[in-house]
Amino acid sequence: MTQPSKLATMLSFVDTFWMQTMRERERAWHKEADRQERDAIHTDFRHRATGPQLPPPGEWLTWLFLGGRGAGKTRAGAEWVRHRALRTVSRIALVGPTFNDVREVMIEGPSGLKHLGSAMERPRYEASRKRLVFPSGSQAYAFSAEDADGLRGPQFDYAWGDEFAAWPDPQRVLDTLRMGVRLGGAPRILLTTTPRPIPALKALVKAWDPRGPIRVTHQPTAANAANLAPGFVEALNAAYGGSMLGRQEVEGLLIDDPDGALWTRPKIEAARLAAGQMPELDRIVVALDPPATGGPRSDECGIVVAGAHGEGPARIAVVLADLSFGPALPADWAARAASAFDDYSADALIAEANQGGEMVRSVLQAAAPGLPVRLVHASRGKRARAEPVAALYAAGRVRHARPFPALEDQMCAFGAPDGPKSSPDRVDALVWAISDLVLGRTGAPRLRRL
Repeated sequence: MTQPSKLATMLSFVDTFWMQTMRERERAWHKEADRQERDAIHTDFRHRATGPQLPPPGEWLTWLFLGGRGAGKTRAGAEWVRHRALRTVSRIALVGPTFNDVREVMIEGPSGLKHLGSAMERPRYEASRKRLVFPSGSQAYAFSAEDADGLRGPQFDYAWGDEFAAWPDPQRVLDTLRMGVRLGGAPRILLTTTPRPIPALKALVKAWDPRGPIRVTHQPTAANAANLAPGFVEALNAAYGGSMLGRQEVEGLLIDDPDGALWTRPKIEAARLAAGQMPELDRIVVALDPPATGGPRSDECGIVVAGAHGEGPARIAVVLADLSFGPALPADWAARAASAFDDYSADALIAEANQGGEMVRSVLQAAAPGLPVRLVHASRGKRARAEPVAALYAAGRVRHARPFPALEDQMCAFGAPDGPKSSPDRVDALVWAISDLVLGRTGAPRLRRL
């Protein structure tokens, strides 16, 4: 057998070494590529943002981002500005409630412009000129909403206004800002804020159109829980969940009272019982306002549980539960009403029979034979029946055991000329319950025992 020559052995060794080196280089290249891809994903906000934090699609002039405290509004605004500034050379306005807010939150805060992106992409801040200069050449200028006239003269491609609802004169500042955002092919304004029911914000929300120049996105605090301290969202919900403050500051909802409504948020907030204040109740009722139909487009079925204690002018009612739901089939609302009767050890179940008549009687009897049910028939309009109950709230004679957001929303819209057109079934059930407990037969709807 012929032995390989030294040259052949050496060449074989070289080939093997070269192949191993190439494999190691290939593995190293892929490892570096993976690292760069991971870094790109880490620094590219689009890979981690929620839908409401990203710009709306299509053509628009103003984007309003409503969010609760810690919902990621500042990060969304800063990332939008950064993306615009690095893509094209632009002039950008940064507007906050005060100049200190612009510097400490929008620029130098944890989610501010100076801390986003790679080191090579970050802007430098020129304090003497109150501006950020990006490596691309884009410039972002800081303005205070306390000085609307400071926005006169300068012109911009884009603008970001933070905490719009906290500006001293938001409508005037926005009007001035809009006139200055006039450069480039698609000038745009982003407004980020925790909502408050101020006229300027309500006007923007009212003007929202999915295809129009004003777009609105919304995100509650809970949607950004992964980026907040452990337990923060749970603590907020425990302290403020369901209250007007919680729905505004945590859920990021615009809570408004239409003119002419019988109830207002402050009155309802004042009616809320504190922990440990539940009195001994001498009577509890379940009130039912069934829908006229049982199809998928039927109205809600109003089911409210309430109790009362005391005598005469000192008699106080307490709303214990809002179990309303819908669309509701007859068998379902009858079962829920009967269950509520048992759960709360109620003394009576009151059901409006204007729409269903004998059907209400038969369905309830089928669900729970022997229930002490009363059918009530309304002889007056909804507002006329609700006004005495609203007067009891104003006199401090009705309390809420806890927040009931859906019921309270309906209460604060009830009776307003511009209120919702849908049937106020929750309020109807509430009125029947309080009328029975406090107003009694005098001034109350006529009652008939089954």
